[in-house]
Order: sequence, then structure tokens, then C-alpha cells
Amino acid sequence: MAKKDKADKEAPSEDKKPKKAIEEENPDFKFLVRLINTDIDGHRPLYLALTKVTGVGRRLALKIVHDLKLDARARIGDLSDEEIDRITNTLENIHTIIPAWMMNRQKDFDTGDDLHLIGTEVMVSRKDDINRFKKIRSYKGIRHERGYKVRGQRSKSNGRTGLTLGVSRVKAVAAAKAAAAAGEEKKE
Repeated sequence: MAKKDKADKEAPSEDKKPKKAIEEENPDFKFLVRLINTDIDGHRPLYLALTKVTGVGRRLALKIVHDLKLDARARIGDLSDEEIDRITNTLENIHTIIPAWMMNRQKDFDTGDDLHLIGTEVMVSRKDDINRFKKIRSYKGIRHERGYKVRGQRSKSNGRTGLTLGVSRVKAVAAAKAAAAAGEEKKE
């Protein structure tokens, strides 16, 4: 009886299949999916996989999945090429789908329009904004130039950099001896 129970425990159940068995079920499974210049692991659920694209958060990913009527929990590697193309087209034209309050660049400095930037556009626009701050010599620009904290964080005790942080014991002892010697000379 004990041997039978042990054999039952070792045999995999039909509910829990190993990953290889699941991948064999779908011969078109893609281990790597490319969206907007971003490589995404094919095993990730769709709504989490979309968040790997810069400029797309969970809320926006769920909105895209809902609008395209896709399963949010489905693995992105199981999607067909047509569905991936639909997602790519949606991401490229995202500013037409989402409301203005959901966009990540409202009232753009150059155009005055509400935009939603995705991918490398986010990094490029951020660099341009920082360079504009430096050029007009604003407080934020000066802080960026000097490498200090920009948004009012504490800088006296946190975020300190450099070779020596605090007082070195050897230097402190030498300074104390020098001060004591100087004090004795004044007394005489």
C-alpha cells in the first residue's frame, strides 16, 4: 500500500503540466516577442508583458487589452502574428484611444498638444527637457548640472558620494594631537 501511494505522488497530475508540455501544445509559441523596439519574454501574461514597453503602465496595458478584446492572462507568446500587429498599431496610435488625463506628456512644451510618448521617445524628450532647463539656467537645470538632488530631497546626510564619507579615525586623531600641541604652545 505504501509503495502505491509513493508512486501516485511521483506521477505528475494532469492539471499541472510541465512547461515543456505546455509549449509543445502550441507549435507557434514565440519565446521572444518584439514590440516597439522592446524584447519581451513570451511566458509573461499579456497585461504584464505590455508594461515592459517604456511608457506603458499596468492601467494603460489593461486598457489596451480590454479595447482589443484579448485575454489579459494569456501568455504573449501564444498570440498570433495578427494579434501582435494589432497591439503594435494600437501602441503607435495610443493618443487616439486614451483620454487626455491619462497621457504622460500633457501640454507639450514645443507643440502645446497632449501626447503619450512610448519607447525611446520618452528618453529623448526627457533629455531635451533637462537640456532646456540647463540652457535657461533654472534652479532644476543648475541642480542637474551639479549632480545634486533636484526635487527637494535631503542632501546633507543622504545620497552622499565621494571617496571619504564622514571623518576618518586616523585624520581625527592626528587633528586632535595637533590641536593639543597648539594649545600647549599657547600656554607657555
